[in-house]
Amino acid sequence: MKNMFIAGALMLASSTQSVQAQGIQSLTVITHDSFDLDKKLVAGFEAANNVRVRFIKGGDAGEMLGKLILSKAAPIADVVYGLDNTLLPRAEAAGLLTPYTSPLAAKIPAQYRLGSLLNTVDTGYVALNYDKAYFAKAGLKLPGSLAELAQPQYARLTVVESPATSSPGAAFYLATVQELGEGGALNWWRMARQNGMKVTRGWSQAYNQDFSLYGGKYPIVLSYASSPAAEVFFSEGKLKDAPTGNLFLPGTSFLQLEGVGILKGSRQPALARKFVDFMLSGPVQADFPNRMWVYPSVEGVKLSEVWKFSQKPDLKPVPADLLNRAPALTDLWVTQVFRK
Repeated sequence: MKNMFIAGALMLASSTQSVQAQGIQSLTVITHDSFDLDKKLVAGFEAANNVRVRFIKGGDAGEMLGKLILSKAAPIADVVYGLDNTLLPRAEAAGLLTPYTSPLAAKIPAQYRLGSLLNTVDTGYVALNYDKAYFAKAGLKLPGSLAELAQPQYARLTVVESPATSSPGAAFYLATVQELGEGGALNWWRMARQNGMKVTRGWSQAYNQDFSLYGGKYPIVLSYASSPAAEVFFSEGKLKDAPTGNLFLPGTSFLQLEGVGILKGSRQPALARKFVDFMLSGPVQADFPNRMWVYPSVEGVKLSEVWKFSQKPDLKPVPADLLNRAPALTDLWVTQVFRK
């Protein structure tokens, strides 16, 4: 697998040289699979900087981080978007990022800043969603606690993402650790899996394939508190209310901070810094909410009316020590839950 990433890097280098031979610079940006941005905004950045931006989809955020670590000796990109506060400690330990703080980061509230390695682009609340129609038809009440969710009656109705490959999965796992303690969380995951909870690789599979709203078997899915608003938006007026709801059980929700950073070994450090600034600019910040269904990180961006269907859970602050332990905790989950 490592050889595949190195080969990919050599192909990108060859392509970059071809573009530069035409007098146009090239910048490669790797993102998670959910990344979406108005092509007109990208075209504007390219025209203003005489550059061609190449985007690589790297899988879910955890999977993308693994690829970056494997290709560290021959970086496959200049910039990375989509690493978050749960994955930053592992990226930092691997020495993947070079420090850069955008001047526009001053507009980000202090509690949302990630430090000099990642500039926070957006914030979002990882949360459990449920299919309203399923529960109404089944005459089934919603679970009222993590303990109840792990019981067969509800575990077999639930799909979540893996903490090892997915940033929402990692966020959910850390939320359970914060609520139940390390041992309690591992016991909860083992019990929930034994009782039928499905753990899948990433958000796209969980939400778009396994969730009952889209023909799957699971009416409870790990997603975001903004997902109900997205469902109304994408119905293009057909829905006047959200078909899904948020299930804010204690110990299941987490404030995720996603950022953009410059990869160490970037061939275009000056352009990479400009791209980081671009991601924090007003037009991009305004484009993100109704495209990525996350909150903009900078203050003062107005949200559209459909965001009334989104909610914010009441969360306890996440201890810095818990985030710093995220890599070790994830490794423990792999050995004590996934491989059991």
